[in-house]
Parts: sequence; C-alpha cells; structure tokens
Amino acid sequence: MERKSNIAIFHHITRAYEHYCRPLCRELNMPQMAFDILMFLANNPESCTAKDISHGRGYRENILSININKLVSEGYLERASVEGDRRKVRLVCTKKAQPIIERGKKALEEFNRLMKEGLSTEDMEVCQRCLEIVGKNAERIEKMERTGEE
Repeated sequence: MERKSNIAIFHHITRAYEHYCRPLCRELNMPQMAFDILMFLANNPESCTAKDISHGRGYRENILSININKLVSEGYLERASVEGDRRKVRLVCTKKAQPIIERGKKALEEFNRLMKEGLSTEDMEVCQRCLEIVGKNAERIEKMERTGEE
C-alpha cells in the first residue's frame, strides 16, 4: 500500500472538512471563510483579533478583512477595543451569530466523529501526542524564522 505524504493527508482533511461544511454554508448563504471565522472565534475566545485568525487559519489578511467587514455589516460580528492597547481590535460574535455557531459546533462534532471512525482510544491518544509534538516543533521552526535563529 502506497503511503501518502503528511502534506497530502492534511490537504485531504481540509478538503473533506470544506466538503462536509458546504451544505450548511449554502443553507446559511455564507461563504466557507465567513463560517470558519465565526467558528474560530467561538472555539478560541482568547484569539479574537484578525491577526489571530490569520495566523490560526492561515488566511491572507486582505481576504480575511473582506470577510470580517461583511460579517460586521451583516450583524454577526462586532468590533471592540482591546483594553490596554487601543491599536488592537477585538472581534466579538453577536447574538445573531449564536444559532450559526451552535449548528456549526454540531456539524463539526459529527465531522470529527466521522474522521475518527475505525480508530481505537489508544490510537487517538498516540495520534494526539504525535500531533502535539509535531505542533511544538512547527512553532519552534516558525519562531526561528521570525527571530532569525537556527
């Protein structure tokens, strides 16, 4: 059996996620990125700036900004100042966004269940440990790039 590269696997997971979310996004008349922004903010309340979303989801800031502006104009997000730093803007999901977030969380729970089919609890624990180590290594490499260290 041919082994797929990790990049190919992550690409397939991303495409499966987008495919799984497509019917809900169509029903909500909401682009995938707008849906992802709401879900990111709901699932990561400590990461509430556009920069946090860009870093966490890998979105280019100009496209992200367009989607954030649309979510604000449609009443799903509000902008608020960050205490202690007037230059930063915190994004807050409104009450109007809550039904979408609730439906999104249910959909993502089901997607995660489907993705884990055939894996034992032990498999999941090993996978989680491996992903945490790989994630820490990736953060270290990113930090080296930012600071110019090797």
